[in-house]
Amino acid sequence: MLRRYAALGEALSCERVTEGLLNRGFRLATTRGQFFLKHHLDGDPALIARQHRATQRLKELGVPVAPPVEDADGDTVAVIGGRCYALHPWIDGRHRDGAQLTEAESLHLGSLLGVVHTLLDQVMESAAGLDGGHDSADPRDSFETIEELLLLARRPRPRDPFDVLAEHRLLERRTLLERHAHRRPAPGAEPSPGWVHGDFHPLNLLYRGAEPAAIVDWDRLAVQPRAEEAVRAAAIFFVRPDGELELDKARAYARAYRRSAGVGEAELAAAVHRVWWERLNDFWILRWRYQLHDRRADPQFPAASALAVWWTKEYEAVLDAFAG
Repeated sequence: MLRRYAALGEALSCERVTEGLLNRGFRLATTRGQFFLKHHLDGDPALIARQHRATQRLKELGVPVAPPVEDADGDTVAVIGGRCYALHPWIDGRHRDGAQLTEAESLHLGSLLGVVHTLLDQVMESAAGLDGGHDSADPRDSFETIEELLLLARRPRPRDPFDVLAEHRLLERRTLLERHAHRRPAPGAEPSPGWVHGDFHPLNLLYRGAEPAAIVDWDRLAVQPRAEEAVRAAAIFFVRPDGELELDKARAYARAYRRSAGVGEAELAAAVHRVWWERLNDFWILRWRYQLHDRRADPQFPAASALAVWWTKEYEAVLDAFAG
C-alpha cells in the first residue's frame, strides 16, 4: 500500500480502530505522520472515488472534512488483491453525543448539517430526476418480521436479559403497530430529495474542543429526502439511554437546520412523521443478532427500542420541537 505513497515514508505501526460497523479502519503511523487507513468492505472504486471528489470540493468550501490522500498518480482509491483501500489524514478529535453538547452546540450542529446539504447540491450533479424517495414500511411485512423474531428470541436456552427485553419490545411493537397502522405515510408524501451524507451520527463526527473537526465516513452519500436525514440524525444524537429525546436541544438543532438549509416547517413535519414510522417498523438490530448472528449492535438496542415507544406517546411534543 505504502509503495503507492512514496512521500509518506515507512510504516512504523498499524493498529485496528475498533469503532465502525460497516468497514475496517486502521491507525497508521509512518515516518511522515499519522494516517487513517480505510478498508472499504463493499468496495466499488468508482463510487468511492465520487465520494472522495465530493469531500475534496467540500473541503475547499470550508466544510470540516478529511479528504483522502492522493497517491503518486493522483488516485485516491487503491485496489489491492481485489480489495479497496483509501488513506486519509488522521484527525485528532473525539466523538460527542447529544448529552455532551450544550444547546448552543446543538444549534451549531443543526446549522452544520444544513450547510452540508446546501453545499452538496453545489458540488454534486443535479439531484433532479434521481430517485431519492422510498416507500414507507408496510405494517403487514412488519407483523411477519415480528413473528419471525419472536420465535428466535424465545429459542435460546438459557435466555439472557437481551432475549427477554427483545421479546418484550417485539410484543409491545406489535401492539403499537396494530393501533397505529392507519397512520402509515401516504405514497409520494416524502420531503424533497437532495444529496445527503447518508449516515450522519456521533461516530461520524469528530470534535476538537467545542468545534467540529471533521465529518467522516461518506460511504452512504446519496440522494435522499434531506429533512429526513436531519430528523434521523437528531434521533441518534439526542436520544437518552431511557429512549427519550432531549427536546430542548433537538429544538435548537432543528431551528438552526431549517434556517441553514432553507427547509420549511411543513417539510420538516413530514420528515418527523416518516422517521417516526420508520422507527416503529425498524428491527435491524434484532435481525443482526438473531438472523445474522452479529451482536455488534446489541448495545444500541435498549435506547433505540425504547425511543419508538416514547416517540409514539410523545408524538405531538416531538413534532412541535422540530417544526413548531
